[in-house]
Amino acid sequence: MATAEETGILLESGTNELELLEFIVGNQRYGINVAKISELRPYEVPTIVPNAHEYVEGIFMPRDTIITVVDLSRALGIPLNSNRSSDMYIITQFNKIRVAFHVQEVLGISRISWQDISKPDETINHGGNGVATGITKIDGRIIIILDFEKIMTEINPETGLKISEVDAMEGRERSDHTILLAEDSPLLLEMLKKCLIKAGYTHLIPTENGLEAWTKLDKMMNEGAVVGKDVSMVITDIEMPQMDGHHLTKRIKNDERFEGLPVVIFSSLISDEMRRKGERLGADAQLTKPEIGNLIGAIDELLK
Repeated sequence: MATAEETGILLESGTNELELLEFIVGNQRYGINVAKISELRPYEVPTIVPNAHEYVEGIFMPRDTIITVVDLSRALGIPLNSNRSSDMYIITQFNKIRVAFHVQEVLGISRISWQDISKPDETINHGGNGVATGITKIDGRIIIILDFEKIMTEINPETGLKISEVDAMEGRERSDHTILLAEDSPLLLEMLKKCLIKAGYTHLIPTENGLEAWTKLDKMMNEGAVVGKDVSMVITDIEMPQMDGHHLTKRIKNDERFEGLPVVIFSSLISDEMRRKGERLGADAQLTKPEIGNLIGAIDELLK
């Protein structure tokens, strides 16, 4: 399989597009951003690890590297198809960890716009407990884009945000700065808000995707808001329906109304290529999601 670097999508800046790998679990079609994938491998029976989380099928060792295997059928509550002839491992790398997700079949890659991805409503993600981060349609097929970070957070909460890094910051002097947050995961958005409040940043404007963030910022400026007073910083995820964080960054940095407004990209997808892409777009800092302590340090530095 060609990597995201080889297809060239990571070399482009702010196109609001992604490449989506379509795969099957049970009889349902799902999708994952190619930027999260390091490779695809045929399924091989993993070694069982005693007392592991119920989603963990075991481990295997390609090229002397131990990789945890997560059975997506278990994580999604779908009865497993007993026919393993087409089963595959989707080996991912995000939040600085490598995990192999066991699926029944890999179908192919499509290039789509984030505008064509809808955010699941409350009937699907009730109370933020669902694992769908977006829904799209490709050639008449409904594809559910899974929240792999949430699945991993259910296995080990510290893979989402290392909240323990912020505990020691509780009680710091409160800041007058207002920070706008763009994060589509309800779970991570709430965790991020709690961490920032602990660190003294209590004036927060939460939004659920890049489009909502841009609409809010545009409205504020049209109503006379001042950068540094009414909004001091934007912290954005990359993967979001409607408008991704790279496109949001590009729009902010190309609009003279927002001169001097720092944009921090806080995402599970910070690789070398993604970092170069963010730099070209003008991002002031880029951090990977578990490193909430480093995020607070970057905020302190940019706003001091």
